[in-house]
Amino acid sequence: MAETVFAERFLEAMKKNGMKQVDLLKAAESAGIKLGKSQISQYVNGKAVPRENIAQFLAKTLQVEKDWLYGKNEKKDVKIEIEEKKGNSAMREFKKSTKLDNVLYDVRGPVVDEAARMEENGTHVLKLNIGNPAPFGFRTPDEVVYDMQRQITECEGYSASKGLFSARKAIMQYAQLKKIPNVSIDDIYTGNGVSELINLSMSALLDNGDEVLVPSPDYPLWTACVTLAGGKAVHYICDEQSEWYPDMNDIRKKITDKTKAIVIINPNNPTGALYPREILQQIVEIAREHQLIIFSDEIYDRLVMDGEEHISIASLAPDLFCVTFSGLSKSHMIAGFRIGWMVLSGNKNMARDYMEGINMLSNMRICSNVPAQSIVQTALGGYQSVQEYIVPGGRVYEQREYIYKALNDIPGITAVKPKAAFYIFPKIDVKKFNIVDDEKFALDLLRDKKILVVHGGGFNWEKPDHFRVVYLPRMEVLQEAVGKLGDFLSYYRQ
Repeated sequence: MAETVFAERFLEAMKKNGMKQVDLLKAAESAGIKLGKSQISQYVNGKAVPRENIAQFLAKTLQVEKDWLYGKNEKKDVKIEIEEKKGNSAMREFKKSTKLDNVLYDVRGPVVDEAARMEENGTHVLKLNIGNPAPFGFRTPDEVVYDMQRQITECEGYSASKGLFSARKAIMQYAQLKKIPNVSIDDIYTGNGVSELINLSMSALLDNGDEVLVPSPDYPLWTACVTLAGGKAVHYICDEQSEWYPDMNDIRKKITDKTKAIVIINPNNPTGALYPREILQQIVEIAREHQLIIFSDEIYDRLVMDGEEHISIASLAPDLFCVTFSGLSKSHMIAGFRIGWMVLSGNKNMARDYMEGINMLSNMRICSNVPAQSIVQTALGGYQSVQEYIVPGGRVYEQREYIYKALNDIPGITAVKPKAAFYIFPKIDVKKFNIVDDEKFALDLLRDKKILVVHGGGFNWEKPDHFRVVYLPRMEVLQEAVGKLGDFLSYYRQ
C-alpha cells in the first residue's frame, strides 16, 4: 500500500537525519511551504501520502529522492504494470485538490478512522469525540416530533431559498429576545445545520489572501471553510489562565490590512467557555476600530449553566455588520435533523455587495431541509426542555460536575471548568508523560483503552498538551472512562 511504504521510508529518512516532526514544520515555515502538524502525523501514521510539491520539499529537506519516498523506484508486479498501461500510456491518477492541503477536520479524522477499523473487527469503542446527543440517550422533545409528523406531507416541495416564513419569523423573534438590532425576516437564512452556513458565508466573502481572525482552539470547520474559500485563517489565542477568554493583545497584534473579519465561538467549543459582557465589548471595540465583520457561532447559547447569561455580541454592535449563527441540533437534541440559521444584523450598508453574494449562494443550493424547518417555530416557542438538563440534578449539569472533578484528580491532568455546552478541554503535563505528538497520544489511548477523544491539534491548538472530552455519556459510563484514562496515564510515556 502506497501510504504504508511512504510512512516507513519517511520515518527512516527522519531518523537518519536526526529530525523530528517539529523540525520539518520549522523548515516548512522557513521555506514558505504550507505544512501542518496534522498532515505530517497522517504521513507518519500511514494515513495519507503527500502531494508532489509537499513530497518534493520533504525529500529535499531529508536529502533523499522523492521517488524513493513514494516507493516508485521499486520493481512493479507485472500484473499491475499491465493494468496501469493501455497503449503504452501510463494510467491517469486523480488526486484531491491542493485546496485541501491545509484543511483538517480531525473531529472525524485519522484517529476516528482507526476507531472505525477497530469496530469493524468487533471492538467496542467509547466515543467521547463528537457532540452528538442521540447515541447517549438524549431524546428529542415529543412536541417537536409530533409537529414534524403532522406537517410532513406539506414539506414535499422546495421552500424559499432562505427558508419557510414560519421558521424565519420565529428566528427573527428569537433574535429580538437576544436584543440583536436591525433584523428583518429577509436577514435570516436557514441551513442544513450551522456547518453549511459557515461554508456559505466564507465562500461569499473571501478572495485569495484575505485574512480572518479565528480562535485557537477553534471548532475546526471555521479554519477549514476560510481556507477552502481561498482565505487565510489567522489564529488568535484563547488564554487558559483566564477562563479560556480571547487574548485581546494577541488579537490586536494579528490584524493586518488584509483582515476582513473576526470569528468568535461563544459558548465555546472545545473549551466550554462563556464570554462575559466585558470581554465581548472589548472584541467589539477592536472590530469597530478596524472595521471588521463579526461572525459569532452561538449554537450552544441555550446550554449555559450556573445561572450565567449568554449575550449575543451582535447586541453590542449595532454600528457594525454582524453574522450570528445558531440552530436546534444541540439545544433540542436533533443533530440529525440538520437545522441551523444565520442572522445578518447591524450596519448592512457596510455589506450590501457581500449580502448579494450570500443571496446568490443561498439560491444555488435551492433551500435547506424543509421538514426540519417546519419545527423551528414549535422548538423556539413555549417550554424549553433543555433547561431540565442544565440545572443541578440535570444530566448535563451533573455530568459536567463529575468530569471536571474527576479529570483534575488524575495526576498530570488539569482542566478549566466549562460553563456551557458539553465539552471540556483538559491539559496534559507533557513533561510528565513525555508527550511530543498529541495525535499519537489519542491513538495510543484508543488502541489501549478503546476510548476515542480528539487531540488538541484537531482544534488548531499548536501545543501537544490538550485533548477534548465530550461529557454526554451517562455517569456510569463517564466513571468507567475516567478510570481507564487514569490507569492509562499511570504507565503511559511517549
